[in-house]
Amino acid sequence: MTIAAPTGSSRDLPHPERGEIRLEAVLHALSDPLRLQVVRELAADGGELSCSHFDLPVTKSTTTHHFRVLRESGVIRQIYRGTAKMNGLRRDDLDGLFPGLLDSVLAAAARQAARLGSRGAPSAGGGRGRGVG
Repeated sequence: MTIAAPTGSSRDLPHPERGEIRLEAVLHALSDPLRLQVVRELAADGGELSCSHFDLPVTKSTTTHHFRVLRESGVIRQIYRGTAKMNGLRRDDLDGLFPGLLDSVLAAAARQAARLGSRGAPSAGGGRGRGVG
């Protein structure tokens, strides 16, 4: 897989080109409840959110792993803005490659969260560590 970065800085992070995004990788990334929570928050915001915005109930290293899976699968784009690592949903790429997939997954996740209440969603607070992405 060819990995492309947005610019030439040494702090650039590898991202797959649009044509290299694989359905299996996207589905794997979205199959984890914490990663799905991140994607739901990014979709609701519609812009970029810093890694520190997400208060996941896991250690920093585990949070970093989750963001890496999302980035390497092509679900999100991560870029540094100053010292903050910003995250944005690659909606245009995902919708272009897999029309309706993201909206269907997000709608299903919202229905599940409503059906299960707090039992169906990972805890949004009180975690062991604040993510660094």
